[in-house]
Amino acid sequence: MKVTITEQTSPKSQEILQALQDAVTKELDKKRRLGQPVVIWQDGQPVLVDADVAVKAETGTNS
Repeated sequence: MKVTITEQTSPKSQEILQALQDAVTKELDKKRRLGQPVVIWQDGQPVLVDADVAVKAETGTNS
């Protein structure tokens, strides 16, 4: 999931957000390659899903 900030943020905040997004992307790719499921938050509760589903949700692709 990519977060878009609509208000002015400090360069340090932008750097932190980018680092977090990079870490999530790296971990989802690792889990996808290993065939491991991931836990996501859906409809108010945690759900175990295939890593490919989480990668598609993170990148915003439907195919």
